[in-house]
Amino acid sequence: MKNTLLILLLITTSIYSQINNDNSFYALKQQALTGIRENTHTEKLFVLDGTKEKKSTGLAILYSILLPGMGELYADSYNSGIYFTIADGVLWGTFIGMNVYGNWQKDRYISYAQANAGITTDYKDDAYYATIGDYSDIDKYNDAKAFEGNFGDMYNTQQYYWKWNSTEERRSYRNMWVSSEQTFNDVRFVVGALILNRVVSAINAVRLVSKYNNNLKEEVGWDVSFSVKPNQNLPTTLSINFIKNF
Repeated sequence: MKNTLLILLLITTSIYSQINNDNSFYALKQQALTGIRENTHTEKLFVLDGTKEKKSTGLAILYSILLPGMGELYADSYNSGIYFTIADGVLWGTFIGMNVYGNWQKDRYISYAQANAGITTDYKDDAYYATIGDYSDIDKYNDAKAFEGNFGDMYNTQQYYWKWNSTEERRSYRNMWVSSEQTFNDVRFVVGALILNRVVSAINAVRLVSKYNNNLKEEVGWDVSFSVKPNQNLPTTLSINFIKNF
């Protein structure tokens, strides 16, 4: 009887120990799985994106207005935009040069009139400098206006006095005045050309941006990302993802 009880006790102890060991192994297994699940989130280190973005037509227009050719550069087609940039540089050089020349001629004819017609520069407008090139002196001018009945256009003989010594001097003055005025008139065409150059460049830039955006539909984009998956009970893994965009 004692032997039987002893055997039963040994069997019971063995079974209980086995159950405890199974439970401990199961608990450890569950803990490991839980740790894996909790730590399998992806931590991205960095992403390389090879997908090109569309260009803005509004920016292309703005760049072309600021400097012709820059809209084409924005559209990755500066091979055609460079001509607009060169043209703009030439036009600006012409604009500056013509203004310098026109003002130089103006200073010349005023100085010439002071020396040869006895004029003063106080309170004189452009109309006065145009008039003295057409009449030999102020008396001849006032007589002509009185004859026409335009008494309001007559000049005060003391304030607006002039008298050329010869017809040749008056003609020389007139030529300098015409040269200056013609130069200033031609400047307006240069300004118009500057504006036109910008308009044409903007139109060309919009066309090239549209072409660029249309080509994007035919190209393949790519996206490469590197990420790390840290695991508590397993080695940390590094993964590389490569995605193509059609």
